[in-house]
Amino acid sequence: MALEINLKIVGALLIALGIAHGAFGKRFEWKADLAKLSLLNRQMFLVHCFFIALTLVLMGGVTLFYTDALLQPAPLSRVVLAAVVIFWLCRLFIQFFVYDSLLWRGNKFNTWMHVLFSFFWTYVLFTYFLAARHVW
Repeated sequence: MALEINLKIVGALLIALGIAHGAFGKRFEWKADLAKLSLLNRQMFLVHCFFIALTLVLMGGVTLFYTDALLQPAPLSRVVLAAVVIFWLCRLFIQFFVYDSLLWRGNKFNTWMHVLFSFFWTYVLFTYFLAARHVW
């Protein structure tokens, strides 16, 4: 029961994060930065951002609305959950080993966001890991 609830929470949070991507451009002042890029790079950046948001919404939707199916021991649920665990493990790795600490150290808001998202990615990864373990 607790696993189902946590998966639904993760699903809802991923949907919210995907939707929140719509506001990132204004929050991070992308217009000025993107103006410096070539047309190709600017459009690639925006397309990639769209697909990240779409991936989050779709992954969250499957998790939120098809929780029972994900938790049924079957070849498809095993493969899907294993892939999702790998996806979120990579994201957690990036949080610590790709993003430069210069981006957040000394900035109170960015430090809080770094800490918050470090916990968030860990929670998401751990929840999917427990789900994957459940179906194996």
